[in-house]
Amino acid sequence: MNIGEASTASGVSAKMIRYYEEIGLVTPAARTGNNYRVYGEAEVHVLRFIKRARSLGFSLEETETLLKLWQDKSRESSAVKDVATAHIADLERRIAEMQGMVKTLSHLAHCCGGNHRPDCPILDDLAGDSSVAGESVSPSGSEIQMT
Repeated sequence: MNIGEASTASGVSAKMIRYYEEIGLVTPAARTGNNYRVYGEAEVHVLRFIKRARSLGFSLEETETLLKLWQDKSRESSAVKDVATAHIADLERRIAEMQGMVKTLSHLAHCCGGNHRPDCPILDDLAGDSSVAGESVSPSGSEIQMT
């Protein structure tokens, strides 16, 4: 099948397939005499694997590691679990950071009058004047401390 058909079958865009080939994540496809890429079911299966890993938030580096582990039939499952648990920890850290951002922005939005007056605690915070209604927001935006 050509790259368009491989794209449709795998759910990975043709542009991303070319990119994955360029960075060495996947082996470049065989070429026909007129230089068209040719993909088989095995290549499409690899592309589906990559798409699923990426949809779970694995980085390209983690995806490459998982792909190598998947292709290595003598691998130990503990190596795969290590990659997954490290990714879980990273996701949990990022979720906590985002929850802190939501808390801070919610507080700032609550303190903003949203009226015709020009003063705005949201813009004040973004500009570095973080004194809002007797509270201050940490520079990371992840906590609100009472002053």
